[in-house]
Amino acid sequence: MTRTDEYLLDDRQHEAAAHFSAFAALFDPTTFRHLDALGVGSGWRCWEVGAGTTVVSWLAKKVGPTGRVVATDTDTARLASAARPPVEVRAHQLGAQEPPGEGFDLVHARLALVQVTDRERALRSMVEALRPGGRLLVEDADPALQPLPCPDEYGPEQQLANRLRQGFRKLLADRGTDLPCGRTLPRLLRQAGLSRVHADAYFPLTSPDCAALEAVTIRQIRDRLVGAGLATEQDIDRHLRNVTSGALDLTTAPMITAWGRKP
Repeated sequence: MTRTDEYLLDDRQHEAAAHFSAFAALFDPTTFRHLDALGVGSGWRCWEVGAGTTVVSWLAKKVGPTGRVVATDTDTARLASAARPPVEVRAHQLGAQEPPGEGFDLVHARLALVQVTDRERALRSMVEALRPGGRLLVEDADPALQPLPCPDEYGPEQQLANRLRQGFRKLLADRGTDLPCGRTLPRLLRQAGLSRVHADAYFPLTSPDCAALEAVTIRQIRDRLVGAGLATEQDIDRHLRNVTSGALDLTTAPMITAWGRKP
């Protein structure tokens, strides 16, 4: 993912580590289930795009010393601890640079397309890097399918949570951020030449991990929300207390996972 000063969830903020931890706790089990189902194992050659350390570490254990994991991101600082065999860390801009190799058994990307201008080109690049018969697994959220953190909006606490999420989306729209649209992945994978394309969605209706992700996200963007007049400091403090109390049934945007095989 491309990260700039205008990226609202900037990795350089001190809350970033907590954000990655909450995100991994919520989505890693689903990612690992899909990777397991594809048969990732000893000797596989894998390209992890927009890499997260937890997925890289999981892949490294699966492929073992005879395998290879190329982990790429535009900013590789977070990946420094993972840079040991069979993992190779490289700086790479998806869609703008050639793939970091070819003949991969697996290419995996989770939320790597969100900051890519030409998603079709990026997907073609990932497909080109696969060997014949290799698998591509792409995961992308779809906020428009379900944009509310509290779909059951039965009281003022839920209404406040939903209002703050709407403010977040407005901040993204004002910066021209193209929100991920997971529903398009099956079509895009077929257009990129893949066969045996399938997809499903992960959509928790309530979870402590959803609450943890909500809390750290709000802390990361609170100054922007207040500065834009979308919320007051009191609104945000009240919402964070509501999240901590466990009284809210918080969810996330559905995470769409699509996969296919290169002929």
